[in-house]
Amino acid sequence: MAHFAKLDENNTVVQVDVVANQITTPDGVNEDGQLGIDFLSNLFGGVWKQTSYNNTFRKQFAGVGDTYDESADVFILNQPFPSWTLDVNHDWQPPVSRPEGSYSWNESTLSWDAA
Repeated sequence: MAHFAKLDENNTVVQVDVVANQITTPDGVNEDGQLGIDFLSNLFGGVWKQTSYNNTFRKQFAGVGDTYDESADVFILNQPFPSWTLDVNHDWQPPVSRPEGSYSWNESTLSWDAA
C-alpha cells in the first residue's frame, strides 16, 4: 500500500489516501509512486505527493493540515503553538527548552507546566 497527500494551492495537506499495490506495483516488485499520483489525479484531481507511513522519505508522514515544503521536499507538521518556530531540520521548537520529565506547554505564559 502506498500513501499520498493531496495539496491545496498553499501546499497544505487537505486529504491523505492509500492506493493499492496492484496500482503502484504492477510488476509485483518495484513500486512506482507516479502511478499512484496519476491514479489519484484522474480520480479526484489536484496535486498529490507520495508520503511515507514509515517516515522513510519526505521527513514524516503527512496529515491533514500539515504543509509540504517543495524546496526541501519534506512534509512539515502543523504548527503546534503560535510561539513555536521552525528549525533548520523542519521541526517546531518552543521558545523555551522543555525540561526533563512530564510537562505540557502553556502558550499563555510561554512556559512548561508540570503535568
